[in-house]
Amino acid sequence: MKKRLLPFALCVGLLSGCARHYNLTLTNGGVITTASKPRLQNGSYHFKDASGKVVYIPSFRVREIAPTSMSKDPKTTFTAPSSR
Repeated sequence: MKKRLLPFALCVGLLSGCARHYNLTLTNGGVITTASKPRLQNGSYHFKDASGKVVYIPSFRVREIAPTSMSKDPKTTFTAPSSR
């Protein structure tokens, strides 16, 4: 039983690592959620968006790339009150 379970567990582990979604934070503050890992080619990031369409973003427009589980929610970040 254990010999048959090990290959199945390996396959599930490998396949689940490929299904990550990433958040690209742009320099203007916008966030794009991707369905594939962004790859840098010829000065632009290539990835598939949530609808499965291939998208190209110039690298100078991207501020941060992070897995969705690790990216910050801009609404929950602390901003200091302005002084009067």
